[in-house]
Amino acid sequence: MSAPAFDPVQYKATTHAQWDTAAEAWDRWGPVIGRWLGPATESMLDMADVGPGGLILDVAAGAGEQTLSAARRVGPTGRVLATDISAEILGFADRAARKAGLANVETAAMDGEDLDLPDESFDVVISRVGLIYFPDRQRALEGMYRVLRPGGRIAAVTYSTPENNRFFSLPVSIIRQRANLGPPLPGQPGPFSLGTPEVLGGALRQAGFRDVRIEAVPSPLELGSADECVRFERESFGALHQMLSGLPEEERPAVWDEIGAALRQFERDGRFTGPCEMLVAVGTR
Repeated sequence: MSAPAFDPVQYKATTHAQWDTAAEAWDRWGPVIGRWLGPATESMLDMADVGPGGLILDVAAGAGEQTLSAARRVGPTGRVLATDISAEILGFADRAARKAGLANVETAAMDGEDLDLPDESFDVVISRVGLIYFPDRQRALEGMYRVLRPGGRIAAVTYSTPENNRFFSLPVSIIRQRANLGPPLPGQPGPFSLGTPEVLGGALRQAGFRDVRIEAVPSPLELGSADECVRFERESFGALHQMLSGLPEEERPAVWDEIGAALRQFERDGRFTGPCEMLVAVGTR
């Protein structure tokens, strides 16, 4: 039996709903996410040359941990606009900015494939682990190109290959098998859809970006145990819930049990270190 055809409209609607649901957990796990993705975030901001006075657009900003990092870099003379398809999760970004005393952060619920923003209005566009989930990635990248001033830069963080991200690829593989899902089609959104420099760089160049550079950043996920990793993924990872949506509710606990058992191989000396590698890409308009 062949896999059902990919429906980008349904996928986007489900993604929107999943991130609305996961918003509180993604914010609550913020300290873990900050430690985990901090090195890749700093590389992204460094490679994009984010500095004082910059006008920054953050696409698929989520709860905004990287938004605040950018806002601190641009200072009071700069501005960061955080956008996301989920207004629910952006509310956490807005509250975090106000709590941090960052008056240079604004938020706007917006589809990353349809940026309702003026042409040539930003110095830098950033997107941390967001671009991989856009059904029409090229449309999104072309929109980012349009809103950048000439000479402006795009910088994005993506997962690399499944082999280098086994803390995530093992759960994905288990769910695919349990839910009888076929392998992702070429070009279909998903966590590893931009996992090689060739594919990631090619997408940027196709949208018109030049001087593309890509660096791999080791990003191990450090937690107390495999069970804690399961809680983190179960509460926060919308992509896994997207995949589980076709499985009966009563079968899902057994899937998470299997995931926990598989992840225990990464426990050593009372700690969990989940293998993870991110790619950081930058290109110039």
